[in-house]
Amino acid sequence: MTVRLTILCENTVARPFGLLGEHGFSCYLETPEGKYLFDTGQGQTLVPNARTLGKNLADIDALLISHGHYDHTGGLPQALEANNSLKVYGHPDIFTARYWDIQDQRRYVGIPYQRDYLESLGAHFCLQREMQVIGPGVYLTGEIPRRTAFEKGDSQQLAVSPDGTIQQPDPVADDLSMVVASPKGLILVLGCAHAGLVNILQYVSEKFDGKRIYAVVGGTHLGFAGAEHFEETLKVLDHFQIEKIGVSHCTGLPKAAQLASRLGERFFFASVGTVLTV
Repeated sequence: MTVRLTILCENTVARPFGLLGEHGFSCYLETPEGKYLFDTGQGQTLVPNARTLGKNLADIDALLISHGHYDHTGGLPQALEANNSLKVYGHPDIFTARYWDIQDQRRYVGIPYQRDYLESLGAHFCLQREMQVIGPGVYLTGEIPRRTAFEKGDSQQLAVSPDGTIQQPDPVADDLSMVVASPKGLILVLGCAHAGLVNILQYVSEKFDGKRIYAVVGGTHLGFAGAEHFEETLKVLDHFQIEKIGVSHCTGLPKAAQLASRLGERFFFASVGTVLTV
């Protein structure tokens, strides 16, 4: 049984020859039983990078959305145009209106499209708060309990409910991760880890009865972490004895460099073109 993850969208590229970077995240999962797309980036690089890397978007069996931010959902139309009758899994809150206060400006950062438009392109939304089984050995975590004191929300981000109520910081309750069973243990794929990487790891361990977590790949949101948050996260990564840690996107280059220094051979950059085969 071989499981293969290929990074299609990310801030940086791992190799030359036609690959493109953009702020966002998407990865292509291949298992013996199916092919899946986790997130879609902003939409500018999904199709050309998939083509360059030899990954056919028409072949995917399902699309998983980690959370409702533009840099993870902007490529939804492109994915649906390639496969015009597709189950899209996520959380009921993914269409929440979201904004980011930055440099004295308020910018919209939610999904760029209305649900009915995406459904007109062939999306069949399967939105639940609980864990969902997507295919054999492939899961979407469902809502993550927030238990740690040091993993706090981004105070610059806010959410607006349909009745106009503002939540700041945005709790991003729809932050979900993908879990994949592999011969060496579980592979945890993060979108942005807004729920907190430690919260996610502890929840996944509980849900899967303490089964070994072999690898963590994706956006860790540690780019926004203070010293305590960062050190506590490293302790938990060591506690779970995670063998492969590939960071992307919202980890940020300074924190990624620190992780590379501290984790040694366990660390890798999960940039566009990176492949993890287990």
